[in-house]
Order: sequence, then structure tokens, then C-alpha cells
Amino acid sequence: LLTVTVFLSTLTPKFYFALTVTSSFISGLIFVFEWWHFRKYGTSFIEQVSVSHLRPFIGGVENSPPAPAAFSAGENETSRQTMPECKVWRNPLNLFRGAEYSRYMWVTGKEPLTYYDMNLSAQDHQNFFTCDTDALRPSDTVMQKAWRERNPQARIKAAYQALELNNDCATAYVLLAEEEATTIVDAEKYFKQALKAGEMIYRKSQNCHSQSPQHEAQLRRDTNVLVYVKRRLAMCARKLGRIREAVKMMRDLMKEFPLLSMLNIHENLLEALLELQAYADVQAVLAKYDDISLPKSAAICYTAALLKARAVSERFSPETASKRGLSTAEINAVEAIHRAVEFNPHVPKYLLEMKSLVLPPEHILKRGDSEAVAYAFFHLQHWKRIEGALNLLHCTWEGTFRMIPYPLEKGHLFYPYPSCTETADRELLPTFHEVSVYPQKELPFFIHFTAGLCSFSAMLALLTHQFPELMVIFAKAVSIVS
Repeated sequence: LLTVTVFLSTLTPKFYFALTVTSSFISGLIFVFEWWHFRKYGTSFIEQVSVSHLRPFIGGVENSPPAPAAFSAGENETSRQTMPECKVWRNPLNLFRGAEYSRYMWVTGKEPLTYYDMNLSAQDHQNFFTCDTDALRPSDTVMQKAWRERNPQARIKAAYQALELNNDCATAYVLLAEEEATTIVDAEKYFKQALKAGEMIYRKSQNCHSQSPQHEAQLRRDTNVLVYVKRRLAMCARKLGRIREAVKMMRDLMKEFPLLSMLNIHENLLEALLELQAYADVQAVLAKYDDISLPKSAAICYTAALLKARAVSERFSPETASKRGLSTAEINAVEAIHRAVEFNPHVPKYLLEMKSLVLPPEHILKRGDSEAVAYAFFHLQHWKRIEGALNLLHCTWEGTFRMIPYPLEKGHLFYPYPSCTETADRELLPTFHEVSVYPQKELPFFIHFTAGLCSFSAMLALLTHQFPELMVIFAKAVSIVS
């Protein structure tokens, strides 16, 4: 103790000032590095190192992963045991590249589609529109190469080459409708030519599909082409204001090819019926597709919530409801909103215009921000049309999060929210769009700790610089007491 006292008495105020400045600088560097690591990887570097490398030496055992929460009623045991992967789906309402995406780029100078999204579309086109028998028809061989081309002008040029070889090449007309046509009217003309050629080829394939596996593969390809063309023609009619015609085309397509439900044509039908304000027909479609055995989507969940809200939203008042309580119909509407928000928590901010919209991508991630953008882009007008619906959503949607205290680990009506959505959404959505993240990441303890340590040591350095004698006395007193 005598030695420590003698040593402390020889220290000057400059030493204490240098000590606190150095401590502040080092803790500041640690804080900056921790912040950078958290922004890039979403975890604290210090916590990660301590869990991975230090815990085994001190006898610690990692916490066992939480048991999976209750799943949606009726989901099979396989779904309960396997956590869902971040599967990317084709956007049922994707826009036309030439008539819509390109026009946006011409006006704003911003690229609305990411390379990753367009690459997925190229893979889709190769899967849908090509088969092993393409070598038998020169035009199909040219189109097989066209779908692999990265440059749009090269694809368009190849489509014209295919038409020179065969004027009835349906896939060539499809490519021109999607990428060369600069208006929906022009796109519709190309698709009508594609339909005429596609129906003729489809009938030929039907007559000889049983002859060999190659002919069967050709029939599948020709079926894909025909369904794709009919769907896009229905979407053209919808965009040109011929809503009833579009609804009829969609219904006929679903009856003719009932096994192709994975294409989600019913979502196109729901949106068109909402535009017609045919709410009874919308309910009938929901009764068929909002089934426990079928995968959910934002379109299904939020349309169901919209119909429930429609029954009560016009007379709904938060003040009145808090006094008298919620009626049965209001409880049903609120529960439907909670169900929709739990499935995709990103949608309300777009519907309530708390976040700005961008053009929807060609592919979406269910429960992700990309799906929310795609849904709100087409359905915001339907929510606005029903008086009070957005007000009811505004008053109730945040209550969902109180029901799910730990959304990454637990679920209430659905399986736990996937943790991989942010990464996939950043690949699908353009760089100028601020991706919505759920749940918001909380700052790790060590970021708070290093920030506090840096601030505290900087304050000590400032006080030592301003009041050197007092701080020396204070430091000696603290050292002796400790």
C-alpha cells in the first residue's frame, strides 16, 4: 500500500489526461468496429467471439434452440418439423418489361429491376418455353438461345429471326410482347398472334403426346406457352379497362387448366374482382383458395381482412369501441387484420403510405418486403375505396406484435417468421428502395457498452484537461479507497 501511495503521488495531471484520452480513443475504435460489424452481419463481434470461442473454456453450454411454436391449424407434421425456406415465387401480377418497366426507366433514369430478378426470369423462360425437342424445329432452337441472351436487343433480334424461320412461332411473339412493345395495346396485339399460333401447336401436341416421352415433354411446353399467353392477355384486358372480359378469361383459364394452381392465377382474379367491387365473388374465391392445405400469400390474407373490415369500417370509431367494447363483427375484422399482419408485417406501412412504393419486382418472397410492395402496388386503391378500412387498419395492425413477443422464435397463427427475408429482398428490390426489415434489429449490449465507455472516458479526459489538480486528487482518492 505504501508503494502504491508513493507511485500515485509521483503521477502528474498530464499522465491522467493522456490515460483518459488513450482510453477514449481505444474504446471509440472498438465502438466503430462493433457498429460496422453489426450493420454488415447483424451480430456483435465481441458476443460472437465469446459464444464461439470462450464459452467452451469456461464450461458454458449453448442454449438449446427454442421449440417451434404453434403452426397454423391443419398444417401437416412435415411442415411442423421443417422450417420454411426463403423460396422465391414468380409475381402473379408482374408488369410488362417494354410497356411498363422500360417506360419507368426512360422517365426516371432508374433501373426498376435487379440483375438477380431478371436472371430468375430468364431461368423461368427457359423452363417454361423450351424442351428437348426444340432441335426438331429451327425456330425453337433460335428461341432457346434467345431466352439465354442477356442483352434485350439481342433477344428481340433473335425473336425476329425465329419468325423468319416460322411465322407461327408463339414464343417469339411472347418475347416481342414482353420486351419490344412499348404500350399495353401493342403487347396485346403480339399476344393475340401468340395465342393463335400457340393454340394450333397445342392441338398438334395433344394428338401425338402419347407416342413418346419427347412428345409428352413437348405437350408440357406447349401447354405452358398457351397458359402464359392467355394469362397475359387477361392482364392486358385488365390494364386496358375491360375488367369483365379479363375476369371471364381468368375464370376460363382456371377451369381449362385446374392443375396449374401453383401459377396463382386466382390472385389475378381476386384483384380484378375487387376492381369490379364484386365482393361476393371475391369471398367465393377466398373460400376456395384460403384453405389450410394451400400456401398463403399477402393477397389471400389481406383480401380476407379487407372483406371483414368492410362490414364494420364505415361505422368504426376507436373512442366508441374503447367505451362499449368491440362487437362480434369488429372482433372478427381485427382478428383478420392481425392474421394478415402476422403473415406479412411489411404491408401496413405501404397501405397507410408511411413508406413510398416502387414498381413491384418480377419475383417476390412470400412474407417479405418484395411481396408487400407487389401487393400494395395493386391493392392500395381497393383499400382506399372502402370507407374507413385504412382507419381500422391504422388503429389495429400494431396490436399484432404484442401477441408475438419474439417473432423470430414464435408464431401465433403461422410458422415463425423466416430470418432470411431481408437478404433475399435486397436481391430482388432495386438499390434505391429502402428495404423494410422485420423485426427491427436491436443494438447488441456491447455496442451500448462501448459507446458508454467511450463517452465516459472522453468526459474524464475533458475534466482532467480543464481541472487537472482536482481530477488528480479524485483519482488518488478512488485508488486508495479501492
